[in-house]
Amino acid sequence: MALTHVLLFFHLLGAVSFFAGAAVAATLQLAALRRGRPSEVYALLRLAPVGAALVGVGALLTLVFGIALARHEGIGFSATWIQAALGLWVASMALGGYGGRTARHARHLAHRLADAGDAPSEELRALVGARLPLWASFASGLLLLAILGLMVWQPN
Repeated sequence: MALTHVLLFFHLLGAVSFFAGAAVAATLQLAALRRGRPSEVYALLRLAPVGAALVGVGALLTLVFGIALARHEGIGFSATWIQAALGLWVASMALGGYGGRTARHARHLAHRLADAGDAPSEELRALVGARLPLWASFASGLLLLAILGLMVWQPN
């Protein structure tokens, strides 16, 4: 098997992991929005680190093997679509990290509230439904789609 195929396989594996992790995290976050009891919110958000781990592994694989593939193919960083993809990758990671931090705080609060009687909390509801972090997370997903478009069509 050619080195190109190995590099491409791991780059694509990273992309699948990246998208899967983002989908897991988004699904759990949206499901938590519909729950009122802290124990229910915690039950959902305690699984979010699985999505975050997939995003992290996928992000690392896409970056490392994408760069290796570009160098192996003699493209390097000179192509505009590669520069754009790298910029979008950085922005996607930053936005996703911002949104994920709020979800992590909500998970910890939900755990404390569930242990303290499991009464609904406006503070938890506000944290889970905080608009700016939610929009940042969704924008991160849209940037992933833009990166995918660049990878598929490779405009010059």
